[in-house]
Amino acid sequence: MSFRHDKFKPLGGPDGGDGGDGGDIVLVASRNQNTLANFRYKKLLKAENGGVGGQSKKHGKSAPDLLVQVPVGTVVNSDDGELLADLVKDGQSEVIAYGGKGGFGNAHFISSVRQAPRVAENGERGDQLEVQLELKMIADVGIIGLPNAGKSTFLSVVSNAKPEIANYPFTTLHPNLGVVDIDGKTSLLLADIPGLIAGAHTGKGLGDEFLRHVERTNVLVHLIDVYNEDLKAAYQTIMHELKSYKVELDKEPQIVVLTKVEGLDEKQLDAKLKQLKAIVPKNTPVLAISSPSGEGVKELLRELQKLVDKMRAKKAKAAAKDSLPVIKLKPEDTWTVKKTGEEFVVTGRKIERFASRTRFGDYHAEQRLRDIMRKMGIAAELSRQGAQSGQKISIGSPEIGQIEL
Repeated sequence: MSFRHDKFKPLGGPDGGDGGDGGDIVLVASRNQNTLANFRYKKLLKAENGGVGGQSKKHGKSAPDLLVQVPVGTVVNSDDGELLADLVKDGQSEVIAYGGKGGFGNAHFISSVRQAPRVAENGERGDQLEVQLELKMIADVGIIGLPNAGKSTFLSVVSNAKPEIANYPFTTLHPNLGVVDIDGKTSLLLADIPGLIAGAHTGKGLGDEFLRHVERTNVLVHLIDVYNEDLKAAYQTIMHELKSYKVELDKEPQIVVLTKVEGLDEKQLDAKLKQLKAIVPKNTPVLAISSPSGEGVKELLRELQKLVDKMRAKKAKAAAKDSLPVIKLKPEDTWTVKKTGEEFVVTGRKIERFASRTRFGDYHAEQRLRDIMRKMGIAAELSRQGAQSGQKISIGSPEIGQIEL
């Protein structure tokens, strides 16, 4: 709050400038980032405050936004599990915390009936929240199956990926990605999801660490070792883990594949395929491959391409439908007055924003807030509920401040 006092203009009028806005916190997906390790030791992200207004109607400087790079595939959730951002494309950015708006200086309140206002506002507080960052691998196809089902071998044969391969369980200790060219026309991104065993969704083995990556895929290719003693148990174990982790995962489109079939004759293979088809859903393709010899591999990749194209088209159609404009009325003008014992509490987005900018203890600032409450009809509702003149009224939940009616 300021008044102009020049040598030859003793009544120069109010000239207090507005405050600048605080900076937003913006997460930016970057392909140059691979992990979230940077946040292990730097857990606090804080944008700068806006500058204060000055005399001669000088506007305070607005603070720059805080741009934070995260890997592509980062999901941001609030403490209560609400999805705040899903960064799936390089360069995509999302504001997860907005800076507060700068308060108005007294020059802002000049009018024909208020020529010397003594009202100035505080700046609003910026958003403050705790979030959880989670990195989920992005791939078209997720390769799932029990340990030693041939997932890594299959990925190494169809792509340039070099996963570790050995004849013992849990050889693969982290997901591997591989790009697969199909007939020289299109390509798919495949992810080998290791560590799935019975109880993986509860933390057994490494499965609970890697199941999250399955959520990103369009299609699952479920590999089963043809020499497994119980094909039904092998299939149902993985399906149970998918369903237990998230209900939707067991309903994702799948292709079920018998692996290591190079040692079987045609009659034996037909018997195994018939046994497997009896337990999988009717609309789920069942194939057989040998990764070392290449038998059935091209047919599997072409089937995967068809299914991925179908899912991409389905998601594009759903996204186009979701993007249609929908008019939503924001209840900013709504408010409630609640009486608890002898106390009155007023809540509502708009009135709380005005209260947060009010300099409580300053007569002129509080008088302006009373005027706003009267124009919004809040004062009349307080009187209707029995509030007396001079009674303290709390604004906001939690309380932002108190004002006498």
